[in-house]
Amino acid sequence: MKIHQFSIDEALASLHSHHEGLLAAQVENRLREYGPNRVEQVQGEPLWLSFIREFVHFFALILWIAAGLAFFAESRHPGEGMAILGYAILGVIVINGLFSFWQQYRAERAIAALQKLLPQHVKVIRDGKVGLIFAADLVPGDVILLQEGDNVPADCRLLEAFSLRVNNATVTGESRPQARDALPSSEERLEHSRNTLLAGTSVVSGEGRALVFATGMHTEFGKIAHLTQTASKTRSPLQREIVRLSRLIAILAVTLGLVFFLIGHSMHMSFWDNFIFAIGIIVANVPEGLLPTVTLSLAMATQRMAKRNALIRHLPSVEALGSATVICTDKTGTLTENRMAVNALYLDGQMLTPTAVQRQPELAHAHRRLFEDALLCHNLKETLLNGKWQLMGDPMEIALVRMAKTCLGEVRGYPKINEVPFDTDRKRLSTIHHTPAGIVLYCKGALEALLPLCTQIQTAAGTVPMTQDARQAYLNAQEDMAGRGLRVLAFAWRMLEDSHNAPAQEKDLILAGLVGLEDPPRPEVPAAISKCRAAGIKVIMITGDHPHTAQAIGRQIGQIQTDNPIVITGEQLHRLSDIQLRLVLDAPDLIFARVGADQKMRIVTALKKKKHVVAVTGDGVNDAPALKTADIGIAMGVAGTDVAKEAADMVLLDDNFASIVAAIEEGRTVYENIRKFLTYILTSNIPEVAPYLAFALLKIPLPLTIIQILAVDLGTDMLPALGLGAAKPEPGNMAKPPRPRKERLLDWRLLTRAYLFLGVMEAIAAMSAYFYVLYSGGWQWGEGRDSQDPLYLKATTACFSAIIVMQIINVFLCKTPERSVFSAPAFDNRIILGGIVLEIALVVIIDYTAWGNLIFGTLPLAPDVWLFILPFALAMLLLEEVRKFAVAKWKYWTGKS
Repeated sequence: MKIHQFSIDEALASLHSHHEGLLAAQVENRLREYGPNRVEQVQGEPLWLSFIREFVHFFALILWIAAGLAFFAESRHPGEGMAILGYAILGVIVINGLFSFWQQYRAERAIAALQKLLPQHVKVIRDGKVGLIFAADLVPGDVILLQEGDNVPADCRLLEAFSLRVNNATVTGESRPQARDALPSSEERLEHSRNTLLAGTSVVSGEGRALVFATGMHTEFGKIAHLTQTASKTRSPLQREIVRLSRLIAILAVTLGLVFFLIGHSMHMSFWDNFIFAIGIIVANVPEGLLPTVTLSLAMATQRMAKRNALIRHLPSVEALGSATVICTDKTGTLTENRMAVNALYLDGQMLTPTAVQRQPELAHAHRRLFEDALLCHNLKETLLNGKWQLMGDPMEIALVRMAKTCLGEVRGYPKINEVPFDTDRKRLSTIHHTPAGIVLYCKGALEALLPLCTQIQTAAGTVPMTQDARQAYLNAQEDMAGRGLRVLAFAWRMLEDSHNAPAQEKDLILAGLVGLEDPPRPEVPAAISKCRAAGIKVIMITGDHPHTAQAIGRQIGQIQTDNPIVITGEQLHRLSDIQLRLVLDAPDLIFARVGADQKMRIVTALKKKKHVVAVTGDGVNDAPALKTADIGIAMGVAGTDVAKEAADMVLLDDNFASIVAAIEEGRTVYENIRKFLTYILTSNIPEVAPYLAFALLKIPLPLTIIQILAVDLGTDMLPALGLGAAKPEPGNMAKPPRPRKERLLDWRLLTRAYLFLGVMEAIAAMSAYFYVLYSGGWQWGEGRDSQDPLYLKATTACFSAIIVMQIINVFLCKTPERSVFSAPAFDNRIILGGIVLEIALVVIIDYTAWGNLIFGTLPLAPDVWLFILPFALAMLLLEEVRKFAVAKWKYWTGKS
């Protein structure tokens, strides 16, 4: 047996404690043995090691080697601009390393958020005396006192409870306050026992005395904290693709560098010419601007998403959300409004809404006893907040008072003179009031608890005797309300002669009616669920609430569309093997109810094993492990705990599920945009490599210097590429299913278009411009040129400038990879337009200023050179339009469009 299944005396004996609390010597020994009552941090990787790791991953190592070679070449052969190249590459490494480290460091703050949820002080009974101690000094066996408004500091077993209700939402996910008592429980799971209080929860109403049986990391709260800290955060799909892409490009660049170094050696090139040639090949093939551009593109996407109430905390999760195939969502506060409201009333055989009653004052007057009951029978307290008196306590009772005031139209409070508190056996609460008509007992509770006590029924014409048919009608009405996911309460009353011996007066009651309460769905959610279905995204509800409530909400929002959905409770899930769970996850309509924190994480893990990209929403401490385990964790910004926010990748500023759909649209756009600017960046690799191939194979002066390659990769290409990354969503991107998990960011279609089509055309233009200038100056084939020869400098300038001109056209071609350039707005992307202006400005500075000529080894070009280059740009535009037209026709005829 477990402690919640023991009697009070057995529970005290099991911890060697007693009603007067522990002795001082016992406290000292237990504090030494069990440690302080706080969340301990799991020893992880030191920060300095995490910092270093960001600078030594594969892509960074390639850049370190390239920078080292550049500095070595500068030391042995000065004046070739290699030092500038080295410093530029170091800048790329530092910027990316610092940013990545900051993203890792954010996880360290989750523990501070956990600590904030635990109270700092607590009332404890020790040696028979009540004292105030630090919560960290609590030990198992301590007896503590709790009252309304207190946070629970440790896992406790109740010894006494007086109208005690607790809010377990942060730990179990249950939206409604739960009644607690001190009786032994038959529940198997500790968190569902009615005589236990869990660390991290709060007391909504009442007061009690409790026995501490678990502290610190031994509490359910501590176990969740441990799961949050030890759950490994997997790489997002984009991160995995960038790693794969970086390795592929780095291996390709180094391999080509070594191959052409050997080719140069076999052709008896001098060592330094051959060395510079090999470095040039490596630098030309490594897109140094790739990682900064990806980072900046994702950062700009986060700004757009923030305007749509989605705050991104981890940049790669932007794209991960776009590739999501499953969303595991909490119910309370995400799909619903997280507030109780009266949905239905059953009065005198009629099912009505509060609005309908409000419109019929005579009906409200005829049933005023029910509304008086709802207005008066509660344990709420008025508190002055922000200059206004507000009711504090159980949200259900607040909703009933609000409904009563709305329907009555007038508010009259009668003084309470006695009360029969709610408990689990009675399942009802009674209060006795002085009214103008005399002393009245008002009672509310479960229908099964009130029905045996009622001998009459309230009707519009007065009271009538209770009959078997009437009794069955009320039971049918309750069944109907429960089937709609409503929490049903019955209301009854009677006149009293005096207020003494209140419990004995709960008889011969008059049944006034039934009230059905709900946590209503958000109005935007059904449309959002529909969009998810159209986009091929499965939505699974995972909640701590009752299965009937979850199923009813699922039907209202459109998540459930079949007649027989699969509803799995925490107990059922506990009995399922991993294989059985994975089979269950194939069900089209699926809900998990009454699940624990570890179970939620288990569901996420199972989905990931099925190759799904999983997004998880949550707001409580109990959600943190699953948020961290998921491909993307989404926390609630309004109702969410600090723990959930720290564990998540994204925070919904409005707690609205509909905002997730808007964020998914942006995420899908990010992936397509990365492919666009990847095509744009890789295209320029070919005209950068071709000059070095010609230099080695054709024995001509080097057409393009390394510093000029760097000017393209880290200068002129950067802003247009960023503009492509910041493009707005394409029409209809939410009408397509998520991209296949096996689809690569860099695939053969992209490589073929960039390297073998667009890149080849740019290389032809660049080399043609180079030879045009050389031949115009009287150069003869086989003739060498000094590196400072004006004709040679003008020729390299022409090669460099031709690449820039072709890239200006290319940015428009990459902007619409499938549609015609002429079918899309030309001036809707200000960043691209700004990038083109910057490209032109940089070319002017590099080609026509003295210091630009000095740094980049250039000279001013004559107008005829620009006129020679322009037809190549127009030809590339025309040929790309022909290709798009042919592809569109092919898709049409093959049915793939």
